[in-house]
Amino acid sequence: MPVISVTLLPGYPEEAQHRLVQNLAKTARSVIDASDAGTTVFIQEVSTYRRDGRVFEQGGAVLPDACQLVAQFLALMSQRDLAAAQACLSEDFQMTFPGGQSMSRLSELMAWAAIRYRSIAKTNMSFDESWQGDKTVVFCRGVLSGEWPDGTAFKDIRFIDRFEVSKGLISRQDVWNDLAEMRPKV
Repeated sequence: MPVISVTLLPGYPEEAQHRLVQNLAKTARSVIDASDAGTTVFIQEVSTYRRDGRVFEQGGAVLPDACQLVAQFLALMSQRDLAAAQACLSEDFQMTFPGGQSMSRLSELMAWAAIRYRSIAKTNMSFDESWQGDKTVVFCRGVLSGEWPDGTAFKDIRFIDRFEVSKGLISRQDVWNDLAEMRPKV
């Protein structure tokens, strides 16, 4: 069974250490056929260390939990707090919606969506994350509800959003949903 030891400089908050040991255990179990009960991860702290001729006594920055960041962004979008939602995004943010519609600003999204539906809400059912180099990839799955432009209600329409999070900000969002298939035929 895997036993993983991590050495950190002091200063990392307890929440960050908990996230680290949980993610390392998940990573080990994705490679090694081991039970959760048989996987051990522990952290030890050292007071100082030297690297590249410099002495370090404090750990570096802690990145936000990517799933929580995405959930916060989606909540802000549902509240239509675009200024606060924008603060979750990197300067080079890109989003792609069904039909291949690509945008980089939330105001573009609002204009594009205005002709597709009168209102929309997401019920998030799950968040899953994985890592690809310096990016954390978060998938959010759930259902949509709202009103079509004519005021007719819709509900339980599937969606999946894929987000890329880099350096604590969302850099990409790709959206898939069944809205087009559920739209009333005219």
